[in-house]
Amino acid sequence: MSQFAATEYNLLCVASGDKFEDSGWLLDYAGCSSPSLIRAIYAKKQLELDNSQQGLYKFRDWLPMRRMLKCDAAPITYRSEALAGELGLENLYITFNGYFPERGANMKTCSFKETEAYSVCARMDEKCDKILVVASAGNTARAFAKVCSDNNIPLLLAVPEDNLNALWFTEPLNDCVKLISCCKGGDYFDAIHLSNLALKSPMFYAEGGAKNIARRDGMATTVLSAVTSIGRIPDYYFQAVGSGTGAIAAWEANMRLIEDGRYGNNLMKLMVSQNVPFLPMYDAWKADSRALLPYDDNQARKDAETIDAKVLSNRKPPYSLAGGLYDALKATNGDVLKVDNAAAAKAAELFLQSEGIDIHPAASVALASLIAEVEAGNIDPKATIMLNITGGGEKRATEGKELWYLKPSLVFNLDPNEAEVVSKVEKLFQ
Repeated sequence: MSQFAATEYNLLCVASGDKFEDSGWLLDYAGCSSPSLIRAIYAKKQLELDNSQQGLYKFRDWLPMRRMLKCDAAPITYRSEALAGELGLENLYITFNGYFPERGANMKTCSFKETEAYSVCARMDEKCDKILVVASAGNTARAFAKVCSDNNIPLLLAVPEDNLNALWFTEPLNDCVKLISCCKGGDYFDAIHLSNLALKSPMFYAEGGAKNIARRDGMATTVLSAVTSIGRIPDYYFQAVGSGTGAIAAWEANMRLIEDGRYGNNLMKLMVSQNVPFLPMYDAWKADSRALLPYDDNQARKDAETIDAKVLSNRKPPYSLAGGLYDALKATNGDVLKVDNAAAAKAAELFLQSEGIDIHPAASVALASLIAEVEAGNIDPKATIMLNITGGGEKRATEGKELWYLKPSLVFNLDPNEAEVVSKVEKLFQ
């Protein structure tokens, strides 16, 4: 760990417009009367890449960093030839997050969730004596587990038991990482509920999800990678969404890049996609509703089991609040698309054949939505398009290796007792 000056920034409440200082780990603004995200307003208005740093910390000007961790992971962007040729697109740029050594991509967990983990952990105060809590459907947990294990940062993960196959590693983790699960039949929302019960204990503090500026600004490095590689802000941004946090982050990065002044002044059209039949944001958007529509819990769990892209199964996404996905879509004249499992699988095969690497189901959903828009004639073939491949290279990264799986220390039912959860999780770290 090297010493460096912390990034200079203030915070902005999107709903009220109030600006204020970050007292340490703020996730919202106490002076706001309505639900709202807060944003970082960085002192440096023009992004200077710090090429002395490896990984995504080269974007440190626009990351809320208090410390530096060892990091060799970053999104990489390249101009597609083979896939672009298949789709008849002249300016298709792929931002790849995963393991693709031929392209210089070195995310060992094969997911863009590493951008979140490295940024969030860099925002943490080294002197903090509380334990970080992260709820996840899989990929986020894998990324945080690796980063916290490598840097000896105590971590409590909450992941549905049905998603534990996502918690693979190429080597055993540091004992500072602990896992609890909601039992079979539970989904991401159940894991969030379980983590919220654990947070009743003063031993723990919440990572914060979409509310954490470090999570969003870490994810925003995908856009920083694309724009600094392309030399301009793209016309379209394609990504599959579970919470929509990555797309919100893309919008926020876009606004910073316009203020930078060197990359154009257009807002990328956010084209986000969900996996049929799990469509809470698609349904709300098509109804032009800021509020999510009613979604029966049992039906939602059933739909989450049906989709191949399990990480896209967030029942309570940051869609409606000020600065959330609804606002991002409205501001960019974006759209929410839907893709079924069959179309996503076909897209994954096309990417493998054309670009030479396997991609995750969520990334396949994003590509399938791009294919559908091209086939429908909705995309100008000359448009500059950023395709955010949020995970890939897992087969390449794990080939021939013996994998180690993180197992839960505790498994709770879907309606756990608060006192029991608190008592048991506290003992895990005593």
